[in-house]
Amino acid sequence: MLTFDMTVIEKENSLPGSSDWQLTRMRLDKSAYRSPFIEGYCSRQSVKAGEVLDIFVSTNPAARFKIEIFRTGYYGGKGARLMTELGPFEGTAQPTPEVGEKRLRECRWQKTTSITIPQDWLSGVYLGRLTNLPNNKQGTENPEPYWQSYIVFIVTDDRKADILLQCSDNTWQAYNKWPDDYSLYTDPKGNQGSSADVSFDRPYAKYAQIYDNPQSVGSGEWLCFEFPMAYWLEQHGYDVSYCSNSDMITPDRGLKCKAFISIGHDEYWDIRQHDSVAKMRDEGVNLLFLSGNSVCWVTPFSANAEGAPNRRIFRGGPYGGDYTYAVNREKRYGPYPHRGPDEGYLMGVRNISPVNGGGDWICQKPEHWVFDGTGMKKGDSVPGLIGWEYHGDAPSDLPGLEILAGGTCWQSGVNPQQWQAVIFNGPKGNFVFNASTIWWAQGMSKPPGHMPVWSHYSRPHGPDKRVQQITANLLKRALM
Repeated sequence: MLTFDMTVIEKENSLPGSSDWQLTRMRLDKSAYRSPFIEGYCSRQSVKAGEVLDIFVSTNPAARFKIEIFRTGYYGGKGARLMTELGPFEGTAQPTPEVGEKRLRECRWQKTTSITIPQDWLSGVYLGRLTNLPNNKQGTENPEPYWQSYIVFIVTDDRKADILLQCSDNTWQAYNKWPDDYSLYTDPKGNQGSSADVSFDRPYAKYAQIYDNPQSVGSGEWLCFEFPMAYWLEQHGYDVSYCSNSDMITPDRGLKCKAFISIGHDEYWDIRQHDSVAKMRDEGVNLLFLSGNSVCWVTPFSANAEGAPNRRIFRGGPYGGDYTYAVNREKRYGPYPHRGPDEGYLMGVRNISPVNGGGDWICQKPEHWVFDGTGMKKGDSVPGLIGWEYHGDAPSDLPGLEILAGGTCWQSGVNPQQWQAVIFNGPKGNFVFNASTIWWAQGMSKPPGHMPVWSHYSRPHGPDKRVQQITANLLKRALM
């Protein structure tokens, strides 16, 4: 592991963590997606210290409530630190928006409160826990219940951090079914077309794709697929900063780091994100795609009804250029207004069909420095680490391309497809690595609040020292 002077991350994580930050009392409505009893959203995906964040909360029926804001991290293994408590507030039922053009459900709720982000709030992913405050008297035989849900936002910054971890929040929103099955995937015209919009101006429903866990309500996909990576980085004192997908529409933030990490399920990218990360690669930033199904759909940002930028997205068309998968998607689901370049030249591998399934992560080139200290031999595998979506078909003309791992994925025993994990050279002594799985973070740690997953009768087995060592090797080289 690398040895650092005391980093801001180490200083932050030396502060006392909280033993009570998770949701313990959840209640969903009959749709099984939302919690109208208490739910909310924020005015921006990310915010910097000194900037104002507006918070919108609805309680139905009306109820008093409080907001506790936690920064997620390591904190001695507790996973989060209480930063502040807001309220109590008198909550009211705010309107469920009508179905707009392109099936848009966009809230225009009355603001509950605003917070100016304190200067000492370090970059990170923050969860606001919303909790009803029932008027229970001591000794009451049948006390009123209280309910909880989250809001989520990212504090970003402009400092020269070693590592920039990009949250995959475009994808969180693409799959968000709030209020009742209104995601990019639930349009009656088809689940792969471009005829639906989604808005960040709405709560995150319970994550509803490959597993069922009400404790995710309001948190997007952070606790499911991304937090284990951040927890491990902060545990070991790496100098990491955080950003949203929307922060990457220009390369400015990324050019201040040595390593850029795409994490989890990073499917939806505005084309400006692609161009920004390509410029970062060309300027010598190391790119680590510890993710799957990444850079799959061109997802243009647009403003909301009030003109706030980057608050709506839609599926504009596939990445892939003239690659077969993109061409076939156009024929099957198009026409689309956009076509992105071949993502294989950015990531080293492509989105392929079928893109989902499960399998073992199998070593193919154990002599490579990536495997130093792992003890892995050719054919050794990390069980269940591939899934539930992945990459393959590496372009053969990338300079220095090496296939480090590969094998077969299966959709519950059928529809086999070949996946590949690769590394190739950047132009300035840097490199691009692609782990080719959404589940890489599951091999890094299992923090409090993390929700293990499975799909296609396959699942990762949890933290694995070999996955941790591979990641440490990559970061050691990237941060030289």
